Amino acid sequence: MNPSPLSALSPLDGRYAGRVAALRPLLSEFGLMHRRVQVEVEWFIALSDAGFAEFAPLGADARTLLRGLVTGFSEADAQAIKDIEKTTNHDVKAVEYWLKSRFGDQAELKAAGEFVHFACTSEDINNTSHALMLGAARDTVLLPAIDRLIERLRRMAGELAELPMLSRTHGQTATPTTVGKEVANVVARLLTARERIASVRMLAKMNGAVGNYNAHLAAWPEFDWEGFSRRVVEEQLGLVFNPYTIQIEPHDWMAELFDAVTRCDTILIDWCRDVWGYISLGYFKQRLKDGEVGSSTMPHKVNPIDFENAEGNFGIANALLTHMSQKLPLSRWQRDLTDSTVLRNMGVALGYSLLGIDSLARGIDKLEVNRAALAADLDGAWEVMAEAIQTVMRRHGLPEPYEQLKAFTRGQPMTRELMQGFITNLALPEAEKTRLLAMTPGSYIGLAATLARRA
Repeated sequence: MNPSPLSALSPLDGRYAGRVAALRPLLSEFGLMHRRVQVEVEWFIALSDAGFAEFAPLGADARTLLRGLVTGFSEADAQAIKDIEKTTNHDVKAVEYWLKSRFGDQAELKAAGEFVHFACTSEDINNTSHALMLGAARDTVLLPAIDRLIERLRRMAGELAELPMLSRTHGQTATPTTVGKEVANVVARLLTARERIASVRMLAKMNGAVGNYNAHLAAWPEFDWEGFSRRVVEEQLGLVFNPYTIQIEPHDWMAELFDAVTRCDTILIDWCRDVWGYISLGYFKQRLKDGEVGSSTMPHKVNPIDFENAEGNFGIANALLTHMSQKLPLSRWQRDLTDSTVLRNMGVALGYSLLGIDSLARGIDKLEVNRAALAADLDGAWEVMAEAIQTVMRRHGLPEPYEQLKAFTRGQPMTRELMQGFITNLALPEAEKTRLLAMTPGSYIGLAATLARRA
C-alpha cells in the first residue's frame, strides 16, 4: 500500500493527523534532525570563539550561513541527511557530513571543517536535541493546550457556581454541591499539575564518550572544557547543564516531565468519567450536530463520544509515558541503546495526551446543563437533609440525633412533608426550626458557590 492517512499504522498520522499537527515539526524525526543541526552549529561557533590558535573566530558571513541552516531547515534538508545515512548507517554522523557539505565555497568554513562535531559523542548531540524538542513541545503546544482547557473550565465554574446539584458519593445520593464547584475542583487540580509540568528543568550535557572530557583534554589539556560546555548548554542552547553523567544524560528530568504529564492526564481521565456519568444521569445534554449518528441501529442515541475518546487516548498516553519514565533512567553501565528507540516515541506519547485534551475540549463545548433534571433529582432526595438536621440537633444537645435520623430516613422513601414534619416535632429553639424548615436540598450547598467563583 502507498503511505497515506488511510494506511498509517498510528491513528496520530492517519485519522487524527490534523489534531496533533502542531507537534509534528517538533517531535518527529524531522524535528530531531533540525535540533541536531542546531546543536552542531552552536558547538562549532562556540569552538571558534574559544580562543584556540587553530580555529579563529568565524566571520559574520560564516555565522549567518551557519545559523541560516538552522532557521531555514527544510524537509528537503532532512531527506538529504537520510540519504547520507543510507551510507553511514549512523544518523548523527550523517548530520555531521551534511553540515560540512553545506559549507560550499566558504573557504573559512571549509578550512575549519574538522571542528564540526569536535570531541563530541553522538549523545552530546542527541541529549541536547531531545531537550530542545521537548522544551519546544511543552512550551509552545502542550502547556497552551492545557491553559486553554483550564480557562474553559474556569469560565464554566463561574457560570455554574450557584447551580445546585445532588452529589453521588459511592454512587448514592449525598450532600448537595453545585455544578460549578465540581468543575472548580478540576481547575484547582489542573493548576497544580500544570505547574509541575512547567517547572521541570531541561538538563543536558556535552562532555564526551563517558562524561569525563577525555578527548577534549587530549586535544587541549589546559582548557576549561567543563566551563566551556556549561556555557554552550546554558547560554547558547538555553538548557540546564548537568555536570555528572555517563555517556548519556541520565534522563531523570525526562522521567519527571513524563510523570507530570501522566498526572495531568489522570486528572482529566477522572473528569471524563464524571462527566460521562452526569450525562448518563441527564444532568448534561449534548448539542446536536446535523448529520451525526449516535448508533447504527438506535436512532435516538446521542453518545458522549468525545469524553470516551479523551479517556481512551489519555490511557494510551499514560501507558507510554509511564514506560518511558521507568525505562529511560536505566542504562547498562555507561551506555546501551534501549533508550534510543524508546525516545523516538516521545511524539507518540505526547501526541495522545494532546489528542485527549482536544477531544475533551470538544466534548465540553457541546455540553448544555439540564436544569430541570438537576432540580428534579434534588427534589426527589430530601433524605440528604438528614445530615443538616442531625448536626443542628447535636449543637443543641438533643439526644442521639444521628441515631434518630438514621432510623427515620435510612432505606425509607422521604418527602418534603415527612422531613419538615420531623423538624416541627423537635425540641429546638423556634429560630432554628424556622431556619431548618426553610432549607431545601437545592439550598443546602454550603460554601460551594463561593469556592466555585474563587476558582
